Amino acid sequence: MFTGIVTAVGTIREARRQGDLRAVISSPFDPAGIAMGASIACSGTCLTVVDKGGSAGDSWFAVDISGETVACTVPGRWEAGRQLNLEPALKLGDELGGHIVTGHVDGVGTVLGIRPEGDSHRVSFSAPAELAPYLAPKGSITVDGVSLTVNDVSDQADGTCHFAVNIIPHTAGVTTLGALQPDDRVNLEIDVLARYLKRMQSLRG
Repeated sequence: MFTGIVTAVGTIREARRQGDLRAVISSPFDPAGIAMGASIACSGTCLTVVDKGGSAGDSWFAVDISGETVACTVPGRWEAGRQLNLEPALKLGDELGGHIVTGHVDGVGTVLGIRPEGDSHRVSFSAPAELAPYLAPKGSITVDGVSLTVNDVSDQADGTCHFAVNIIPHTAGVTTLGALQPDDRVNLEIDVLARYLKRMQSLRG
């Protein structure tokens, strides 16, 4: 489990096929604090550490990415040179600063527009139709692994959904969200509570 509070930005330094896709990710973590088999959310995708090395502040870890994960996440996300938002798994007793995040990507969204709003930026996205029932104003959404609050939602005639969030300067500076541009694609994970509520509602119906 995760909280959507990104602790570092890493860079894929190598990606190669060996059955699954093996990615080697550079990070500022201390490798002594990374356990083999540990889970790290990489731009919202829960991946398992299968190798590690380097030193504190200049480390790396390797993960295997299945074909299913590649298919469900942003196209081209797992190429060398791409930056990733990183969050180690939540430990018992850690502060739950964002919301409960599973690291399972539910769909891919597209940036519609970005505009200044005070010191922040309002970013609007399009979400696929299957995610529309789970998005609500003041609800939570995970965008590329970052926990955000939905400001407004607009259902579209084709069943898709437009929603907007505010990116404060701190979040823009410590995650990849500060570099977003229109038409960029992002990994989306809906709020797990909304998932269960939708299931309960469907059983009642």
